Amino acid sequence: MKTLEMALVIQEAVILPGGRQEIRVVSPNQLLMVASVLKGDYRLALAASKSSGKSSGKGNSSPPCYSTATECEIIDFHQLDDDSLSIVIEGRQRVKILSAAQLRDGSWIARTLACQNWQDEPIGEKFGIISAALEQFYEVNPDLLELYNQVHLEDATWVSQRWLEVLPMYNKDKLQLVEQPNCHKTMAFVLQLLKSHVDA
Repeated sequence: MKTLEMALVIQEAVILPGGRQEIRVVSPNQLLMVASVLKGDYRLALAASKSSGKSSGKGNSSPPCYSTATECEIIDFHQLDDDSLSIVIEGRQRVKILSAAQLRDGSWIARTLACQNWQDEPIGEKFGIISAALEQFYEVNPDLLELYNQVHLEDATWVSQRWLEVLPMYNKDKLQLVEQPNCHKTMAFVLQLLKSHVDA
């Protein structure tokens, strides 16, 4: 299978295919990286940081992130009041980081291999509460809802991936669910979580 070099952004949050996030770009090396992605020099991959991960300096070949990442596309950008840049990214394809190199400016380039995305599937009746709860979550967090032109509350994969992005869990635990062959374990996990919250 074909591997691809991608500009690697390491952040606290997890993003998955179909998910959208707004990211503030502050440092000059981040701006250069965004420019090179927009010019088509590199594709963009986002990976979740390891909580204890620390980079050992320039030239380090092991980035402080998990090897499961998501290829993303920059779908919008605008300048903020403080002159920093805000970009909106959308997750497209899950990838595995095979190796990475840190450039002199501190940014990372990763060699990646595409992984299988979860297939879309309809939400079963017993999981309807998960969709309804996500809809309520978006009502309380309209800034997140504004990022989407369309929500797919009827699709189990879309709904479960959005829950994984917003739940307050360790990235390690989220990625154990992400690395499953489909969304079923995530759906069962979120359902259990919601039921225990309701029963509490």
